[in-house]
Amino acid sequence: MREPETTLDPRYSDPAAVATPWAVTRAALEATELAWLVTVRPDGRPHATPVVPVWADDALHFTTGEREQKAANLRADDRVLLQTGRLDWESGIDVAVEGRAALAHDPAALVRLAAAWRQRWGGRWAFEARGDHLDHPGGFPVVTYTVRPERALAFAEGTFSHTLYRFHDA
Repeated sequence: MREPETTLDPRYSDPAAVATPWAVTRAALEATELAWLVTVRPDGRPHATPVVPVWADDALHFTTGEREQKAANLRADDRVLLQTGRLDWESGIDVAVEGRAALAHDPAALVRLAAAWRQRWGGRWAFEARGDHLDHPGGFPVVTYTVRPERALAFAEGTFSHTLYRFHDA
C-alpha cells in the first residue's frame, strides 16, 4: 500500500485535534456498506448515486450496469468522488476519496473482488467472476470499476478534524 502524505488542516479542526491516521481511514473504507459516487455528466453537471463498494487491493471498487447513467458519465470523464460515513455530529468519521475510475478486466483481480464482495456481505452480494467481467447475483453482467485514491479527506466528528491524504506514485 502506498502510504499517503497526511496533513491536518487546522482551519477546520478543533485546537486539540490531531490528523486521523491513514490506518483508521482505511478501516472505515474497508467497513463501508454504501458510498455516494459522484461523476460528471457530459454537459458538466454532477451526478450522485449510491453504490455498494468494496475495498481490496488498495483501492475502492464498484459495479454498474453498462447502460446506467454513471457508466455513460465514466465513458466521457473518469474523474470520481466516493463519499462514505454516517454524518453524525458527535462521533464517527466521514471519508471522501478522489480518483479516476478504471475498468477492471483482469480475471484474477475479478476473482478476488467477487470473493471480497461475498465475504463483506456474508454471501448476500454474490458476484460471480466470468473471465473479464463479473455477473450480478441476478445473472447479468456488470461493469466493474477500480478507483485508486489520488486524494482523500477524513472528517472526524466529536473532536473535529479535517485530514487530507495525498497519494504519490512510487
